[in-house]
Amino acid sequence: MLEKLKNASKVVGTRRLLRAIQSGEIEEAYIARDADLYIVRQVRQACNEAGVRMVEVDTMVQLGQACGVEVKTASAGIRKA
Repeated sequence: MLEKLKNASKVVGTRRLLRAIQSGEIEEAYIARDADLYIVRQVRQACNEAGVRMVEVDTMVQLGQACGVEVKTASAGIRKA
């Protein structure tokens, strides 16, 4: 599941992801289960409104590693081709 994220054109971080979802750029969004509930709600609502598939990942550490960054990541998304 996370292999797809490693090789794709992506957006990392909640602010950037929310903007990209609203502008129709995101094919699939990822959210960490241990992320702050406020962030989870924001991303889930944006995905529901835009019809974007949302995938849950166990931890922010795993999501950050999959994105190729050295920090924990609450959310990320794959751009449309």
